[in-house]
Amino acid sequence: MEKATLTFTDVSITVNVPSGTRIIEMSEKVGSGITYGCREGECGTCVTHVLEGSENLSEPSALELRVLSENMAGRDDRLACQCRVLSGAVKVRPG
Repeated sequence: MEKATLTFTDVSITVNVPSGTRIIEMSEKVGSGITYGCREGECGTCVTHVLEGSENLSEPSALELRVLSENMAGRDDRLACQCRVLSGAVKVRPG
């Protein structure tokens, strides 16, 4: 299985993650400040800013794109409960 790294800059922690890991799963474990409400991609609470490695993330679904748009999220923002780290290095901070 392909390995990837995920860095949470708000807590200065980098973790190795298996390919396909959702950002929200690791953020809870390391104590990052990424908050969430529903975990289903509906509420937009877990908007996360991707600082590096956005090309290493899963493509946003139609639902994620709609919720990001409704929350006026920036170009480098994703929903932590929806996006998966596929490979390489990804660096994020709470949105």
